[in-house]
Amino acid sequence: MSTEALLSEMRRQLHDGGLHGCLLVRDLRTGEEVGIAPDTQLPAASLVKIPLALATAERIRRGELDGATMLDVQPGRTSTPGPTGLSRFRHPARIAVDDLLYLSTCVSDGAAADVLFGLTPPDQVTGMLREFGLRGITVRHSLDELTDTPLERFDASQAHLALSLAIDAGTSGRGHRVPQLDTTRASTGSARSYVELLQALWTPSAIHPEVAEHVRGLMAHNLIRHRLAPDFSSDATTWSSKTGTLLNLRHEIGVVEHSDGQAFAIAVLTESLVPASAQPGADALMAQVARTLRDHLRQR
Repeated sequence: MSTEALLSEMRRQLHDGGLHGCLLVRDLRTGEEVGIAPDTQLPAASLVKIPLALATAERIRRGELDGATMLDVQPGRTSTPGPTGLSRFRHPARIAVDDLLYLSTCVSDGAAADVLFGLTPPDQVTGMLREFGLRGITVRHSLDELTDTPLERFDASQAHLALSLAIDAGTSGRGHRVPQLDTTRASTGSARSYVELLQALWTPSAIHPEVAEHVRGLMAHNLIRHRLAPDFSSDATTWSSKTGTLLNLRHEIGVVEHSDGQAFAIAVLTESLVPASAQPGADALMAQVARTLRDHLRQR
């Protein structure tokens, strides 16, 4: 099948599955790539924890932060506890910066990320990305702001109303009545910009090799593996990744490394058009389309 025919079929599958998808798959060895709307800017949700990890690790390398520094974290920092992490703690805790970095990246702990943002604010994280020549990602706010959406204000039985608002209240210019979904106010990035970040972490770049290795190690130990991981994990591959989820947004970025030396950077950013919180079929469809595009590149 030609690339054009394949992309047309993948767009159809995404549409039939209730997803608007922005994807890019790049062969890190040859630079060949294939994608669908890869330059569309979308709210990044928890994907910003990778730029945050990069900035934190770089500041530790420079000596501006000490990974062994213990910080006191109080419970009740957010009114809407996440499914895991510090927001579920009931008592104060003392946690080292290095361990907060693990919790933020590998467990996607928003409360831990916000402690790190207290050390390196969003505008500084964005500035450090620019230092490394990465210009397509903008970090504008902490993670705590992601827990103040209509979904948290409605009763669980009315979740579909919040999701319907997320789906229907946008503008043609990607503004939105929900601030977290407005690309002029939210932290944003495109599939291409996140693939550029992955390439900078996996191949020689302006990022210091020790810092890149640190972030790669964190992504390799990502514990959230229900989305793309089932299609990219095997005894002959390593899948290192980070997910992002907010209202009707479902994202994942990662690198699959094969035992034969091939490596592919993958970014899948999606908006669901279905007002439902639990959509395992959407997660499976994202993985299926991403793997199909990876297979197409690998077979060239």
